[in-house]
Amino acid sequence: MRRDPSSDFSSGPELSDELRLLCMLHNIGATASERSLTLQQISEWTRMETPALRSYLQKLIELGYVQFIQIEGMDKYHLTLDGIRKVLSIYS
Repeated sequence: MRRDPSSDFSSGPELSDELRLLCMLHNIGATASERSLTLQQISEWTRMETPALRSYLQKLIELGYVQFIQIEGMDKYHLTLDGIRKVLSIYS
């Protein structure tokens, strides 16, 4: 009987939706105020629905991992230093 080779690899620990979003924001480069993204841009990159995205971002803001800013009247989001550290701790 032949085994499925993909079963040999673990996907690692299960991440919450908020932490998965945190990793995605890190991977797409939203790591500083000048690289902040709008809700619409984040939705396009992550393919997440806006209501869920708002909820996840709010939770990440409360945890201190994401910062909300307004630039030229536009609401934008990016990772804080603690958010970047959290992502890096997940990968190590």
